Formats: sequence, structure tokens, C-alpha cells
Amino acid sequence: MSRTEAEGLADVIEYIADRMAFEPDSYNESYLDRRISARMRRTDCETYAEYLEVLSANDGERAALLDALSINVTSFFRNPPVWERLRDVLADLTADGGTVRCWSAACADGREPYSVAMLARDDPDIRERAVEITATDIDAEILETAREGVYESTRTTDIAEQLEPLSAPKEHVDIDADARSFAVRDRVKRMVSFEQHDLISGTPKRGYDLVLCRNLLIYIDSSYKTPIFETLTAAVEADGFLTIGKSETLPRSFRAEYDAYDRGNHIYRRE
Repeated sequence: MSRTEAEGLADVIEYIADRMAFEPDSYNESYLDRRISARMRRTDCETYAEYLEVLSANDGERAALLDALSINVTSFFRNPPVWERLRDVLADLTADGGTVRCWSAACADGREPYSVAMLARDDPDIRERAVEITATDIDAEILETAREGVYESTRTTDIAEQLEPLSAPKEHVDIDADARSFAVRDRVKRMVSFEQHDLISGTPKRGYDLVLCRNLLIYIDSSYKTPIFETLTAAVEADGFLTIGKSETLPRSFRAEYDAYDRGNHIYRRE
């Protein structure tokens, strides 16, 4: 990237920070550049300066960019081997008879917390009535999608395939006649409470037995990972569990806080 291009990108990022409901400082520059460049192509802009003019003048483009910047890529039962181990985690946690509180942080469109709920209902070794799930995201619009709980298969997204870890998917979702639209059943939706929350500057969370924060940290600037892990670790009860993405690592400064329950699947138990 030339100096002129770098300055142009910096100007766009500065505009986002000053004028839009998004804090770009916590995201690494390469991630921001990919999302901004994608919008530049969609608006036929060849330079950052040209795109900044469009962004400044167009409410619709600001909304489109905000949507592009928000990390909302997910799937049901993403990385199935992880979920097979989470079966064991939930069975262990619910065996004692008390309430088991779960937090899906950066939940995007809700498929992760609904996966927890479906797994709890589907597995006879998990005491489903003990499981309470809180799901949070910074993006208020994507949370509305999550609360609705309706998903569609596309050319690149096969919902039926995503639900294969379940023994009886139709017990948990309503499937339309052509198997293209899937609506999470109300009894599953009732297990999940959605709320808006910022992992960096939001209200602290406490008292969770299982915390999931998967595939967010790969997009975050390294200087913000420590405060995020401080938030996550403070939320996990002693002997509770934290799971992060398969491409993510537990920072060295937090490793003494956890035992590796399943290192290969990045599931850790709080000491």
C-alpha cells in the first residue's frame, strides 16, 4: 500500500470513529481494510478519498458499511468436534442439580446460543431444564435477526447440514416444505435471552458456568485482546469453562487462570 493509500484508509477509519456507531480501534487494520475495500467495489469507488465522499453524503452507505464491519458470520454447530466435547461439558455441569448459566459472547445472528439450547434438549445426558443461556452482541440489528430465529439455506449455506449433530433436528426447528427456510421452535428460543453488549467497554458479566467466545478474537487488534480476556475470565465461575475459536489462542498472561480441559478444541476450565 502506497503512502497516499495508507493516508486515505486512515481518513476513512477516522471518519468511522468520529461519525458512526462503531469503534474501529479495537479491530486490526487488515480486517477493516478488507471490509472497506469490499464496499468500495460495491460503490464503484477506485480510491479511499472517493469512497469517503460517498460515505459522507449517503446515509444508506454508512448503514451498509456498518453492517459490513459487524462480525456476524456464524453457523449452527460450527466445528462439530468442539460441540461433541461441549456435550460432555454440559452433561458434567448439569449433573450436580443446580442452574447452569451459559454466555455466548459476540453471538452474531444467534446460531451459537441456539446450538447450545438444541444440544441441551437433544442429549439425554444433559439436564435441559437446568440450562440458562445469555447471548450478547454489539450489533443491535443482528440481535433482532437472532431473536426472530429464522434462517435460510443458500448456495453456500446448508442449514440442514449444519444441524446434522442433532439426533432429531425437527424437534428443534420448523422446516418449510422445500427445506430452504428453518425457524427455531419457540421452546428453544425461550432458553436464550439476547442483549446488546460491548465486550471491551460494556457492563461486566459475572457468574457463568460456560462462556463461549469463538471466532471473534481473530479479527481484534492485539492491544484489545487483553481487556476482552479480562472480561471473559471475570465472567467464568471457578471450575467453569471457557471455549474460544479453533484459530485462536489463550494469551500467555491468562494461562495460569485455566486448565486445558481439551486443548485441541480450545476448551479451558477455570481454576
